Amino acid sequence: MTTTQYPGRAMLAMATGAFAIGTGEFVIMGLLPEVAADIGVSIPQAGHVISAYAMGVVIGAPVLAVAAAAWGRRTLMMALLLAFAMGNFASATAPGYLSLSVLRFVTGMPHGTYFGVAALVTAALAPPGQRARAVGLVMTGLTVATLLGVPLAAWLGQHFGWRSAFVLVGAIALLAVFLIHRHVPEIAAPANASPLGELSALRNKQVWLTLGIAAIGFGGLFAVFSYVKPTMIEAAGLPLGGVPVMLALFGLGMVVGNVLGSRLADRHLMRTVGGMLVWSIVVLLAYSFTAHHVVAGAINLFLIGTTVAICPALQIRLMDVAGEAQVMAAALNHSAFNVANALGAWLGGAAISAGMGWTSTGWVGALLAVAGLAIFGWAYAESKKHPAPGKPGPVPIA
Repeated sequence: MTTTQYPGRAMLAMATGAFAIGTGEFVIMGLLPEVAADIGVSIPQAGHVISAYAMGVVIGAPVLAVAAAAWGRRTLMMALLLAFAMGNFASATAPGYLSLSVLRFVTGMPHGTYFGVAALVTAALAPPGQRARAVGLVMTGLTVATLLGVPLAAWLGQHFGWRSAFVLVGAIALLAVFLIHRHVPEIAAPANASPLGELSALRNKQVWLTLGIAAIGFGGLFAVFSYVKPTMIEAAGLPLGGVPVMLALFGLGMVVGNVLGSRLADRHLMRTVGGMLVWSIVVLLAYSFTAHHVVAGAINLFLIGTTVAICPALQIRLMDVAGEAQVMAAALNHSAFNVANALGAWLGGAAISAGMGWTSTGWVGALLAVAGLAIFGWAYAESKKHPAPGKPGPVPIA
């Protein structure tokens, strides 16, 4: 196998793992009222379970990246997915709010490191100038999860109870373990890989600024999506049976955004990051008005889904500025996105609880995107002063 070939079966295997993780992360957002009713809490309080999973990703990604720095890549991905599967099976048995929150936290821990290692493998196999597209192939599993996996699991949860959705996620993760074992070759960690080497990423200012863009600027998507079901039902009068359609439209937007974003990032990396933050401001702000109407809200949710186009660009940017700490940087990218998950869900819930209305999540999301754009401006200015060693200067925005 050469680096100019795309090993299709290996890519499919890793994308299946991404599909399992994506379905497990997002499915609870489509079942939030059912979860809240079953464990006896309010819908905004049930949203804290989403934040618990996200914080598991935030903490688990750097811890596991350091602990497993010298592991073979295939072995590590299999171990991470096995732990994820067991966490989902356990979540399906949780008797109450506290136990479910703890189990979702533990289940989230393998998330970031899995995506980080899979991104490194695919980027290494990519032809010259196509790293973002290679990373996008793995991310396709995550975006397809929002298109197919989440609506399917939400339908299953509505008809057979929300716990059945987590059983489905665990089963998909076990399938991915089998496929990775069968189709992904064992790739050794670099000879100089070490925990201290991975920790060196934490000394790099550009790493922190790029993570800040993801953690804050991408939070708006989660502020909206975490409460999409009650918002569309209460504000737009959407029938319960229409919820899977809304989730599928959002997922379709993510698939389109991932494909386009990967291609744009290979051409103009920094321009793609900045442009997608501006686009996020526009579509999130519009949601505050369109969410009162079923058709307009559905179109807007598709457009909000396309903002995921920023993800491959930020992944490649981190790999460019991280030096030898590649696993840590790649994993921390998903920690940052799950800070965005936790922050967006928390701020969106706070706005709703404060009596600002279900559609206030659009305003919250737009403000987060504005903050992310400010951090991007800071990072861009710093990169002009201090280009990364061995890397060209920044791509001009204008």
